[in-house]
Amino acid sequence: MLIYNVTINIDESVHEEWLSWMKDKHIPDMLATGKFSHAKMTKVLIEEEMGGITYSVQYTTKDRKTLDSYYKDNAEQMRSEGQKRFANKFVAFRTELEVVSQQIP
Repeated sequence: MLIYNVTINIDESVHEEWLSWMKDKHIPDMLATGKFSHAKMTKVLIEEEMGGITYSVQYTTKDRKTLDSYYKDNAEQMRSEGQKRFANKFVAFRTELEVVSQQIP
């Protein structure tokens, strides 16, 4: 299992609009690609010197092949909508995480 993690710092001037868009449009659209089983959005509690509000969105996928398929078939379109709508109001970086162990009491 892999996690596709996107960390975003969003400018406070568009924060509320962006947050609604993420919850109501972007994350559902990501899940609708069929490449991810679920998504978790978290707020980073450490304040950045650059300002803004930071979030991490973790999309869980079953394997490398599925994630590569997302990159090939969907990533450009999924990224472009946010870039157009919130141009110059956010910074994002992406990481891939491999789930080594998961424990539930």
